[in-house]
Amino acid sequence: MEDLPYPLDTRKITLPSGVEIAYVDRGEGPFTLILLHGLGTYLKAWLHNTDGLAMRNRCIALDLPGYGKSSKGDYPFSMHFFAEQVALFCAELGLSKVVLVGHSMGGQIAITLALQRPDLVERLVLLAPAGIETFNEAEANWLKAIYTPEVLKNSTTEQIRKNFLANFYEWPTTAEILYNDRLALRQTVEYDAWCRMIPQCVRAMLDEPVFSRLGEIKAPTLILFGEQDALIPNRILHPTQNTLQIAQRAQASIPGSQLRLIPKAGHMLQWEQPAAVNDAIKAFLEE
Repeated sequence: MEDLPYPLDTRKITLPSGVEIAYVDRGEGPFTLILLHGLGTYLKAWLHNTDGLAMRNRCIALDLPGYGKSSKGDYPFSMHFFAEQVALFCAELGLSKVVLVGHSMGGQIAITLALQRPDLVERLVLLAPAGIETFNEAEANWLKAIYTPEVLKNSTTEQIRKNFLANFYEWPTTAEILYNDRLALRQTVEYDAWCRMIPQCVRAMLDEPVFSRLGEIKAPTLILFGEQDALIPNRILHPTQNTLQIAQRAQASIPGSQLRLIPKAGHMLQWEQPAAVNDAIKAFLEE
């Protein structure tokens, strides 16, 4: 995706691990926010949030290793690997305290890092986070089986669009930029590696569960979900559960955490309702 246009001024930094991270760095203020995107996306997922969040604080959105304009390589793509690279990234920028803002897979990475480095993470914002819906062994094996490089590589344009639509309550025309980038990815030399990476990330989320450790989180935490999230819970494996139940279980497990549901928003709530999401985050930081 190196040649794809980013409507944001992107910088790059090489970590001691050799990983090169592409990122956007805007604003200044009492808090430094690190925005972590989800599975299959990139820092552009925060396109409608960075300006608003950077009005009062420093706001940094990054491409995780293997994604967007960050370096590609034969990385392990585990939750711990991603968390370690984010910690190294913070160290390279001289950041001793950060607010982690993680969406979906980025939420599970944020939880993992908050557990590893409570000294680094002063506040935690989880948007429709992975890791809080639990799966038994049979369910996890089924999920691993349906996410394979072959399935991804052979996905039709119609299937890709259907998967994108599932992330939204109402498809916004502004999301065409994300969809078009996904289609363009198929024509790049990186596509085979991307198709191998995604199943590794899915496997890592399932093999590195965090739900049982949510009670260990020390940082003040805000949990945000779109009221119409169609991805959490998994509607095939857990048809009797709903988003509110999953969110409330997480809130009850994280000491002192807050929960807000955003109306008229699906899984990509930060894209679909950016003003409401930004306002919730800013209010949380001002407490």
